[in-house]
Amino acid sequence: MVSGKHILLGVTGSIAAYKAAVLARGLVREGAQVQVVMTPLAREFITPLTMATLSRNPILVDFFDPENGAWNSHVGLGEWADLYLIAPATANTMAKMAHGIADNLLLTCYLSARCPVAVAPAMDLDMYAHPATQENIARLRMLGVHVIEPDSGELASGLNGKGRMAEPEAIIEQVRGLLR
Repeated sequence: MVSGKHILLGVTGSIAAYKAAVLARGLVREGAQVQVVMTPLAREFITPLTMATLSRNPILVDFFDPENGAWNSHVGLGEWADLYLIAPATANTMAKMAHGIADNLLLTCYLSARCPVAVAPAMDLDMYAHPATQENIARLRMLGVHVIEPDSGELASGLNGKGRMAEPEAIIEQVRGLLR
């Protein structure tokens, strides 16, 4: 179900960004064409070189390349994708998605996407449980965004609870279902 599909993979600034590398590799192994869009903060957690190597495509972060003026068209990316998967999806990014704020390439791609959109939340348990975050997740669901539930377990903070991004294998299984 994934083979031959175009998957736009959005990566946000979360410690769980390391799982995006495994996710990209798994999607490519299944035959998908993967284009990665990263937020500027995501580059602090995982390098564009890692993501480019595993996705087999250059990574997009900015609207244009300041050295040569090449434009990264959010409209073109939104038309190209069969699925837009944002993993990890931070509370900040989901809040912006829920309210139509488009202040980076990843978010403008979301507003331009003509395909199904899925998010895999990743954050600390108190952030995930916060009423504002839960309200934003409910709003995203109302807008048709598929939410891949986070796991419970040990978090980067050392706390234990719900908020861990789902494992890449589980996300790929959900992707298969969304692309059927």
